Amino acid sequence: MERQYLCIDLKSFYASVECVDRGLDPMTTNLVVADPQRSDKTICLAITPAMKALGVHNRCRMFEIPPTIDYIIAPPRMKRYIDYSAEIYEIYLRYVSRDDIHVYSIDEVFIDVTNYLTLYGMTARQLAVRMMEDIFRELGVRAACGIGTNLYLTKIALDITAKHAADFIGELDEEGYHRTLWDHKPITDFWRIGPGTARRLHNFGIDTMRDITNTPENLLYRLFGVDAELLIDHAWGREPTTIADIKNYRAKTNCLTSGQVLMRDYGREEARLVLKEMVDALCLDMVDKGVVTNSLTLMVGYSNALHLPAAHGSTTLEVAGNSDKLLIPAAAALFDRIVDPQHPIRRLNVTCNHVVEEGAEQCSLFVDQREVRRTHQLQTAVLDIKKKFGKNAILKGMSLEEGATARERNRQIGGHKSGE
Repeated sequence: MERQYLCIDLKSFYASVECVDRGLDPMTTNLVVADPQRSDKTICLAITPAMKALGVHNRCRMFEIPPTIDYIIAPPRMKRYIDYSAEIYEIYLRYVSRDDIHVYSIDEVFIDVTNYLTLYGMTARQLAVRMMEDIFRELGVRAACGIGTNLYLTKIALDITAKHAADFIGELDEEGYHRTLWDHKPITDFWRIGPGTARRLHNFGIDTMRDITNTPENLLYRLFGVDAELLIDHAWGREPTTIADIKNYRAKTNCLTSGQVLMRDYGREEARLVLKEMVDALCLDMVDKGVVTNSLTLMVGYSNALHLPAAHGSTTLEVAGNSDKLLIPAAAALFDRIVDPQHPIRRLNVTCNHVVEEGAEQCSLFVDQREVRRTHQLQTAVLDIKKKFGKNAILKGMSLEEGATARERNRQIGGHKSGE
């Protein structure tokens, strides 16, 4: 049986939520979601379709919006958007099982509707319309939808075809893909083909999906390695992966990471303080998940004005763990080793590598296990307090020092204000 997938995207989601809460129509209202307390270089998280119609690009910076346009600035409220997304997910569950839904992002999902069409006596398009109408009627948010016979074609139907359709629905199978999109330009409109990939293809006279299908495969493998297989499959409109495959996938290795772009250039000691806060938060996260790490990787980016390469480095711990008393000193020592103290710092990223479940790690005879247990109990107590009373209910003294960012970031979701 040929499968039928939907890819439903909530149009200008954050901006639409802000308009709905204000009783405004996002199709006619000029509104951007951005933090006005940041500089005019801050990126707009979303703009309404009305702004796009005026030529404003999505994810633009505030200063790029023409001064002739009057618009509303809505500060981000990430908690509100998550609540909306959860309500919309509940609408999907009225029609299909969660086993047939893959959440791609806060505003986009893939749904395998193959086994439901006979049950409801509907086509895939009719079922998509029903869901989209429910979302708009109950929450006031408009949606667009791609329909396809595999996950890739479904995504392309959404990204390229649906935006030009009067009902915001696009539909593709392999034959329709070959007929209508093989010569489509620019090639960067296709999922997973960014500017870098497009430039490398263009250097060999490859500018369309049809061109890729006519290119010797050995050349593509020489250019892109194993990624060429995916590129070739997508050029033909093929995609063997199913939602069941995605849900059954288990990574061979796991890691936890934390990144932060600082609001200004930081000196060495200030940045070192922020790093310690980040590692402390990762330790609590690992305790909460019941996992440990035996390796840390650190990337430190210098001031944008310097145009210097970032500092990179890794360190291996003598014993795996999730104790702040183990990981914070290790991260601080790595920072001291790789960072040039003469240059101001703007970006920090720290990764806990080779994360495994507690109990799977190798113990050491030179570590006081009583101290390890005591620290673990203390971290668990801190987690309980934070979960019950909020992340800022209990803080380490370092988070009260000048330049610390943990308190402010604890009020954010995904690096943006939660709106609470």
